[in-house]
Amino acid sequence: MEEVFEFLRTCGVFYIATTEDNKPRVRPFGALNIFEKKLYIQTGKQKDVFHQMEKNPHIEITSMFNGTWIRLEAEVVVDDRVEAKKSMLDANPELRGMYSEEDENTKVLYLKNVKATFYSFTTEPRTIEF
Repeated sequence: MEEVFEFLRTCGVFYIATTEDNKPRVRPFGALNIFEKKLYIQTGKQKDVFHQMEKNPHIEITSMFNGTWIRLEAEVVVDDRVEAKKSMLDANPELRGMYSEEDENTKVLYLKNVKATFYSFTTEPRTIEF
């Protein structure tokens, strides 16, 4: 998990794919965190992406850095605890202008059943599951 976290942090921006009405939807994200040995992402309750993940918690994440890319399959689980929100916002302070651990809009979600595969043009794919 740590390797996946560090890779996505290094990339800076990663893309999350969801579905809506049986159509793919992809958008950029940048906030992530490790809390209680789980990898977390964050979004707002009013956003379409949150409603899509509520309806279908299966997502994919991808990003690329320096000739290596990742494809990550996972399920998201909402964690409404203030402690989880605070940890995310402390790790990503740029979000504090828009979100608070005390508001109803801030949604943090951890990833479970993760299968992350690293690819490049020069090495064989390598998969990490957690």
